[in-house]
Amino acid sequence: MTETSTIRPESRSFETLAIGDTITGSPFHPTRETIRDFCDASLDYNPLHWDDEYMKGSFGKTQFGGIIMHGMTNFGLLSRMLTDWLYPMGGVHRRLETRWKAPVKPGDTIVPTGTVTAKKETAKSRWAVIEVVIRNQHGATIAQGEATAEFPLAR
Repeated sequence: MTETSTIRPESRSFETLAIGDTITGSPFHPTRETIRDFCDASLDYNPLHWDDEYMKGSFGKTQFGGIIMHGMTNFGLLSRMLTDWLYPMGGVHRRLETRWKAPVKPGDTIVPTGTVTAKKETAKSRWAVIEVVIRNQHGATIAQGEATAEFPLAR
């Protein structure tokens, strides 16, 4: 399960959730094997992710210096962090938008985090907006975006 050590202990429901509360997901350590596993699972065999010979040169205008992790792995890590945090509170992950900012290579360590930036109650439900970021072991931003969570009203 994802760590939520930075959430205030009393923030275990929509009512007690506060703007500025943060969540921290589990660190991920991509390897050549996990990248290849994602190729197999997604059927995405773009040579960026598995062909060392192809990646020796220049890909477009960027020098990656070797194979890179699929950007969608970032999306999965963020979704896992959100779901692990929301489920015990009765929340549901409804939307996630991200931008990839930097490549992730085998041997990196990346960590997803989120910060509650807004709360809203409507006649039909309750909502929270979460700013999400993934950073690597050097503190560089790998991906960033925004998520929306719903906390359905009890029926």
